[in-house]
Amino acid sequence: MPISRSEKEAIVQELKQKFENSKVAVFADYKGLNVGEATRLRRRLKEAGCEFKVAKNTLTNLVVKQLNLDELSPYLEGPVGIAFGEDPVAPAKILSEFIKESRKMEIKVGVLDGKVIDVKGVKSLADLPSREVLLAKVLGGMQAPLYGFAGVLQGTLRSFVYALEAVRKQRAGEA
Repeated sequence: MPISRSEKEAIVQELKQKFENSKVAVFADYKGLNVGEATRLRRRLKEAGCEFKVAKNTLTNLVVKQLNLDELSPYLEGPVGIAFGEDPVAPAKILSEFIKESRKMEIKVGVLDGKVIDVKGVKSLADLPSREVLLAKVLGGMQAPLYGFAGVLQGTLRSFVYALEAVRKQRAGEA
């Protein structure tokens, strides 16, 4: 059943807002996915604060041209779904994990902060550790010198105590 012009305009407007409000958009060929697998993918993305949208390529192409992302036009062939997200890593990571499990999808291209990135760029995004892991590493790096300094101070104090104990034992032996 064909959709009306007003419905098409609403879809174009919604896609445009998604592109403008998201830090990352990952385009994937979803050929071969059944309903259950698509639902599972959408659920995973939703749990991570992301969203998976499927729209006609002609409508997506209109949005791409409005946003001056003409480099994406060649990738809009066949069944294309777009994963949008605020976290730059989450959509790429979830899609990559899902592709490894199902072996039915394929990442085509991505958009990160308004810049088009190729498949290698999307896969390198997926390989990045999560934000929490990166913050933990930074915090650990900041704490390491403090622990080292505390260890040096403890070593100095320990040596001083051992020296005092040796002097005490020596004097106790003389008396």
